[in-house]
Amino acid sequence: MDVPLAHLDRPFDYLVPAELDEVAVPGTRVKVRFAGQLVDGWLLSRADDSGHTGRLAYLEKVVSPEPVLAPEIARLARAVADRYAGNLADVLRLAVPPRHARVEKEPRDDQPAATATAEDAPVDPRGWRDYPTGPALLRALTDGRAPRAVWSALPGEDWAARYADAVAATVAGGRGAVVVVPDARDLDRLDAALTAVLGPGRHVSLTAALGPARRYRAFLAARRGRVPVVIGTRAAMFAPVDRLGLVAVWDDGDDLHSEPRAPYPHARDVLLTRAQLAEAGALVGGHARSAEAQLLLETGWAREVVADRATVRARIPAIAPTGDDPQLARDPGAATARLPSLAWTAARDALRQDLPVLVQVPRRGYLPSISCADCRTPARCAHCAGPLALPSAGGTPACRWCARVAAAYACPQCGGRRLRAAVTGARRTAEELGRAFAGVPVRTSGREEVLTDVPGGAALVVATPGAEPVAEGGYGAVLLLDSWALLTRADLRAGEEALRRWLAAAALARPAPAGRVVVVADGALAPVQALLRWDAAWFAGRELAERRELGFPPAVRMASVTGAAEAVADLLTAARLPEDAEVLGPVPAEEGRERMLVRVPRARAAALAEALHSAAGARAARKATDPVRLQVDPLSLF
Repeated sequence: MDVPLAHLDRPFDYLVPAELDEVAVPGTRVKVRFAGQLVDGWLLSRADDSGHTGRLAYLEKVVSPEPVLAPEIARLARAVADRYAGNLADVLRLAVPPRHARVEKEPRDDQPAATATAEDAPVDPRGWRDYPTGPALLRALTDGRAPRAVWSALPGEDWAARYADAVAATVAGGRGAVVVVPDARDLDRLDAALTAVLGPGRHVSLTAALGPARRYRAFLAARRGRVPVVIGTRAAMFAPVDRLGLVAVWDDGDDLHSEPRAPYPHARDVLLTRAQLAEAGALVGGHARSAEAQLLLETGWAREVVADRATVRARIPAIAPTGDDPQLARDPGAATARLPSLAWTAARDALRQDLPVLVQVPRRGYLPSISCADCRTPARCAHCAGPLALPSAGGTPACRWCARVAAAYACPQCGGRRLRAAVTGARRTAEELGRAFAGVPVRTSGREEVLTDVPGGAALVVATPGAEPVAEGGYGAVLLLDSWALLTRADLRAGEEALRRWLAAAALARPAPAGRVVVVADGALAPVQALLRWDAAWFAGRELAERRELGFPPAVRMASVTGAAEAVADLLTAARLPEDAEVLGPVPAEEGRERMLVRVPRARAAALAEALHSAAGARAARKATDPVRLQVDPLSLF
């Protein structure tokens, strides 16, 4: 039943009336009477008898005869709910889009997806030949086997074309595929690549941004077996595909893959669970490598697909940090300048060669943080103590939290009224660079407007992380500014995330010597060292080893319990935690609540999830009114 209460997270038996016998098939939406109310539900299976000895009620209604819940997805949803200590109803709400009656009534094309034919010749592996084990991956997919791979893409690699090759090899073997990417820009690239390889009408795109009708139409096309391939954002991780042969995820470290609704599943983990249940192949790819992907390799669950070092050195741009001793000798201000002479020279030389320059700035806006110009005290809102920001050069300071204008701001420490920039955003950076390089076009790509691509001529492109457009022929220079904003975040994954964003931007540069990358950071830092050598595998291994030593995910399984202090204590007291469970905290959380962490070895993960889910069910049965947020393996622990 679609009731989000933990103590009701189990199947219930109902009788099927004779008039509904033909339409009440497993996978259909139904309505049943429960506790005097009419509630929605899913028909999971039919049986001749029931183990229930009491009286059974009848199904009230079959909402639609369309069996939208495939048996494979029902099993997957149950496994995901168990892994994340969640409710099956919540997972099914994520897995199956809301019904759109008009779409169901449209004329049906019940022609199944085309199976492999003589026209589906073996995929040419030339795009994968830069990776010694790449052609073997395609052969395994074509032969109907289930290879599991973690792929480190080379800089400048057309990753969408490589994924299209893997999908085409799977289809040639008579099976289907599901591919999940972080955002709409990546989805458009993959859509174009698959259309070029498979031809039109052989795949559908599934994303929440499509709107109710288009999304449900694409979902039904996959459920009815009309297409063998589904691609999309995290909304596609539960997409029904017949004869599943491959699940793939691109850039699994991107936090867009994490579902913000309970039970907060991650697309990578859902797809890997699906590959395990369906005995399908799995492909986890990206320019960077997450600690979770490294764990797959170290446990032997997956194999590594990487290029040899000679190929890597031939493809990477020239990468240099700022603040090294030779640079400090020439430019003493290189260690503190926001745009040191090395970065300035790299941009100037690229523009003189009529090549575009990419400038990555971690913060959007104009001046997202300001301070007193006299005593450097951060400027705060007098009403809510939120940070003040300037929207433009002549704008009025306003609070980033409550949006109140602080036109008459005076520093509470010294009384000064002059303000200075504490953090510079992308729009202010574009303004400054436009004045410095007069006559050069300046383009911005960020939250307000994200560019997909830019021409190959001389131009300055200022972008926030994740919004970098592709330049025709590649960038002549890539400048990675304000590295401190990424490296000093209070986040377990700060270094990993910084490297991921840097590699994604640097991969858009031309190979050396035409392409240069300047990272404004100390070259001795581990993420910077990994960038200089283009060795994400080394950093992922180092990161995983440190987390294993400190007892952090993914080396261990951890759950976060957030809520009022009494509610958190009540849940943990009721939970029958494993004997080797370690409770950490409490620590302050948002809105005056507190958070406690429970840590267990990975072998005890199922016991931890079951204990927490049972305790949540006991609280729900007692009708506890104080909510508790339960999250297993949270994306960020701080």
